[in-house]
Amino acid sequence: MTAIKPPPPGAKVGFTTTIPVEVVLAANLQPVDLNNLFIADPGARARVAEAEAAGFPRTICAWIKGIYAALQSHPDIRTVIVACQGDCSYTQALGELLEAEGRDVVHFKYPYPRDRQQLRREIRTLAARLGAAASQVALIQARLSPLRQKLQHLDRLTWESGQVSGAENFQFLIASSDFASDPEAFNLKVTEFLRQAAGRRPRTYPVRLGFVGIPPIYTDLWDYLEELGAGVVFHEFPRQFSMPHHHADLAEQYFHYTYPYDIFGRLADLEAAVRTRRLDGLVHYTQSFCFRQMFDQLIRERLNLPVLTIEGDRPSPLDSRTRMRLEAFVDVLRP
Repeated sequence: MTAIKPPPPGAKVGFTTTIPVEVVLAANLQPVDLNNLFIADPGARARVAEAEAAGFPRTICAWIKGIYAALQSHPDIRTVIVACQGDCSYTQALGELLEAEGRDVVHFKYPYPRDRQQLRREIRTLAARLGAAASQVALIQARLSPLRQKLQHLDRLTWESGQVSGAENFQFLIASSDFASDPEAFNLKVTEFLRQAAGRRPRTYPVRLGFVGIPPIYTDLWDYLEELGAGVVFHEFPRQFSMPHHHADLAEQYFHYTYPYDIFGRLADLEAAVRTRRLDGLVHYTQSFCFRQMFDQLIRERLNLPVLTIEGDRPSPLDSRTRMRLEAFVDVLRP
């Protein structure tokens, strides 16, 4: 059997959800979070329509369609890491479609139920597939630690002093899945931003909100909430992407990452955030046709504060109905 060759040094490697990016960097490859690539495209909404024109059904997640269309516009991304367990079932089918089109598809599985040893084996397998030595992976993890600590500080400036807005918090934390494909440049950007934020006056909000669920696909959500006098001081999954639970052992770090595992680990994390960040309410964002919508009832039952559930489909500004619901929710929470 012919051995599978790793991608050439410097090649771009896309991935469908946050994976151990330290392995990609240790292999001297350029990480690209395909979700960020899609949503940062000024024509993101058109990308969804392009995927549907190519045969994707209307009744599947717009993020999957956006990722597929974004890849069509980036033929230089020849290798794609597909999380075929721990993300969603659509990614498995997406991987097969991409493989049929000639892309090099690498599979990664977050073990379910959560299992340390199995996760360790998955990370070792990924490293071997990409050509990353264990010593280099450990070195990259150590190099990223100060940057991850800066992101934690940025997060604290959001909920402790209000010197970082909810929109800024979201933008930096969501980008930490791939560090904008360049950790050194991203580190400089974060450092400069923190310097500027330190000079701002502290700010308080009449209403303190937390965002639960996958990152919203709406384009003007934070601006609208700011207009209403509500500050978003917690983003569940973007915060998880930044790896706030740092561990010297890489497998342990991703073992404590809540996104790919069961709802109960997420609930424990959310309960702590509600207390620590003094949240007045939660906005639970659900994506159309996503299985995570099924967790809405558990979130409402287990978390002792008001929850508003909103749903989005494809990239767009807030619709009038969602605006009215958000306004009514903030008004109810206002002291």
